[in-house]
Amino acid sequence: MGKVILITGASSGFGKATAERLACKGHIVYGTSRRPQIGENIRYLQMDVRDASSVGNGVEKIIKEEGRVDVVICNAGIGIGGSLEFATQEEIQDQMQTNFMGCVNVCQKVLPYMRKQRAGRIINLSSIGGIMGLPYQGFYSASKFAIEGFSEALSAEVKGFGITVSIVEPGDFKTGFTASRVNSQATRDNADYGESFNRALGIIEKEENGGLDPKVLATTIEKIVDSRHPKFRYPVANIEQRLSIMLHSVLPGNWFVDVLRRYYKV
Repeated sequence: MGKVILITGASSGFGKATAERLACKGHIVYGTSRRPQIGENIRYLQMDVRDASSVGNGVEKIIKEEGRVDVVICNAGIGIGGSLEFATQEEIQDQMQTNFMGCVNVCQKVLPYMRKQRAGRIINLSSIGGIMGLPYQGFYSASKFAIEGFSEALSAEVKGFGITVSIVEPGDFKTGFTASRVNSQATRDNADYGESFNRALGIIEKEENGGLDPKVLATTIEKIVDSRHPKFRYPVANIEQRLSIMLHSVLPGNWFVDVLRRYYKV
């Protein structure tokens, strides 16, 4: 029998590819979007993950219709590019509220039902930027580092209730995320940061636009959904990025920062 699955940020990119794949496999898939959406096999909910009340209403609707939530996939996220120095309070709040607190809000609203069921699966989308601090994407990395720590602690707390927690760490993928990234004009205009930022951003966008198909990530998430004993961490990236993850774990901190600086030409 198909599982009841909630996916946030399901109107595009990873979320849409994953929702479509899981729906085609016979699962009952609820996808969220800030704006109204219509899907043939996906039951869309209008939800703002930054708003705990909005999240609660959406989860209650699923419980009313299905009686349970088997899997939640916290995918909703945004990107803001620019120097940490010039990031505005509004940009910082939007980045952290969407990427991190959105994940927290969803997990908190589904956990009471999963605990009652004594079963459930939580899959949180992190990033390669949740393993290493990416230059000019510092608050994006901070939001993903937060998801990593939150998910690890959560896994320890809820495993005894039959609930598993996994994190997925994508590298570069070709999605609409690149075009929707908000880039800091103040950073571009600054004499010290501007040239460096433009070089790094060019590399970032080139890597993303030449990245993997979102269907690759959807396949990994399907495996986690189907697995009897899912792992905690799933990096999904090309060979070069997998190597960078390995280097991050073995190189002294200052050496790895120099690797990042040379790669992104900052």
